[in-house]
Amino acid sequence: MEIKTWHRPLMLLVAAMAILTVGTAVGVFTDDRVLTGAPIWLKPFKFSVSVLLYAFTLAWLLSLLPVRRRVAEWTAVAIVLALFVEMAIIIGQVIRGTTSHYNMSTPLNAALWNMMSVAIMVLFMAHILISVLVLRARIPDRVARTGVGLGLGVSALGLMAAFPMVGGRAVMSHTVGAPDGGPGLPVVGWSTVAGDLRIGHFVGLHALQALPLLAWALARFAGRMSERTKVRLLLMAGAGYAALTVLLTWQALRGQPLIRPDALTLTAFGILAGLVLGGITLIVRTDRQEDLELAA
Repeated sequence: MEIKTWHRPLMLLVAAMAILTVGTAVGVFTDDRVLTGAPIWLKPFKFSVSVLLYAFTLAWLLSLLPVRRRVAEWTAVAIVLALFVEMAIIIGQVIRGTTSHYNMSTPLNAALWNMMSVAIMVLFMAHILISVLVLRARIPDRVARTGVGLGLGVSALGLMAAFPMVGGRAVMSHTVGAPDGGPGLPVVGWSTVAGDLRIGHFVGLHALQALPLLAWALARFAGRMSERTKVRLLLMAGAGYAALTVLLTWQALRGQPLIRPDALTLTAFGILAGLVLGGITLIVRTDRQEDLELAA
């Protein structure tokens, strides 16, 4: 589909995050300070990359709208401001040598965390509104429309997966069953000794890139398949991706590390994989059978 115009504030945020990604990467290797068991600049580096991808993808999705209304423009601006506040607090707290998330140690730190919490809620609500606006738009390409809709929907689920980090069994923490900052996987830092709610949040959030990319790949490399088959495959992939996000969050809430699943977790993942693969096989076979019937 032809790209019309890009949302300028989102693209400015992309440019800022690209610069920040480079700067924080340098900090990881040049600043020997450690915070919660990891290089102090590693967290802002990861957030910079994630925000860059999110903002770029959102700008692209908005460019697909046949008509971009003012409400979409201002909702995207709200997202930019929310992410700017979050990143400014994260960077500021690193400069001060302290944590940004869940930090209630002083009145200033508590105020900054509360500001970040409000920004996160604004981001979530704005994301939902953008999703509704995009889904209501009549994007002519049905395959692209399905991929975009699924990406927005599952990424909203990924945002919701972050809610237990500030309530429920993991109050003011992303680790369930151990303190934050313990042993973790390289780069991402996901706990290797307890449950980690960041995993489901990360996987679900990046459906915003994965599912539209899958739609593009089907359009580009599966030319012989019918449009109906491509849509069915996308729906199956979207359902599987959403279920994976839920399962990863469920595993974390049980205090179980990603790399040490128990029998129940393995069974659940096995059932999910079997259902998705079985569904894909059935869809492809149905497409081939329909082709044979048309050729007969």
